Amino acid sequence: MIDITHKPTTLREAIAEATVTVSMAGTIAAVKQKRVPKGDVLEAARVAGLFGIKKTAELIPDCHPLPVEHAALAFEVKDMSIVITVKVRTIYRTGVEVEAMHGASIAALTIYDMLKPIDKGITIDRIRLVEKKGGKSDWKDDFDKALHAAVLVISDGVASGKKEDKGGLLVVDRLKKLGVECSGTTVVPDEPEKIAAQVKAWAAEGFDLILSTGGTGLSPRDRTPEAIAPILDREVPGIMEAARAYGQARMPLAIMSRGIAGMIGRTLVITLPGSTRGAQETMDALFPFVLHVIKVQEHAFRHGS
Repeated sequence: MIDITHKPTTLREAIAEATVTVSMAGTIAAVKQKRVPKGDVLEAARVAGLFGIKKTAELIPDCHPLPVEHAALAFEVKDMSIVITVKVRTIYRTGVEVEAMHGASIAALTIYDMLKPIDKGITIDRIRLVEKKGGKSDWKDDFDKALHAAVLVISDGVASGKKEDKGGLLVVDRLKKLGVECSGTTVVPDEPEKIAAQVKAWAAEGFDLILSTGGTGLSPRDRTPEAIAPILDREVPGIMEAARAYGQARMPLAIMSRGIAGMIGRTLVITLPGSTRGAQETMDALFPFVLHVIKVQEHAFRHGS
């Protein structure tokens, strides 16, 4: 199975559909009147479909076991067919479209099995995904123009040439993959005055997003929060609360991160840990969701509010 541990937990939903077509009108009448020798066709198919949903990971090798937190089957009985609709919901790191289609498949096969003694011409015409929701794709905003970001690496070691920067390079790479243009990058030592001066300069230039790496821990030289906090117009606490919660689920020491986030005018500023792992996990936790903050600013600017 693929690794999904880096994915955030979100509400996922999928709707699938299967169609069973009969060859005789009398077959549908028998289903409606519950005269099928094997029993109540639709109720049996409903129960079988629920079992199918729950057992998907046992039968499809690459499907992850996941908590099925809602499942429902509905049947539309037409003149010569029965349309099965399956809805599945979960709060997890991966989607439930296969679970929904598997449930529809099992329900369709159950109907086929129960009706074959009275109708030899039954077919299962199609099994398809109707709709899926959840995951990062649902939270990706479209922008009128390309977003411009700047990355500030805060490290005495990197600034002096004694240490190689990895976290900053990772952040730049991740931004490019998100379609965000990284137009500015620089390195400064762990000195609050230099940190604040560079961030203020970039904000004045009109950057949409400024990300810093380093200086958010508890060593005596870690002063990034103290440098950034006074120059923010508004802090956005939920951003780093989400990042810390995400990080703590993977590394208990994440509770010691003191990163902050907020706005300078229309510029979003986020302070990331200096470690490569910490920077990566913070990016995983926040993006692309956090770009909606910039979308809100864009909308407000367009409408003059």
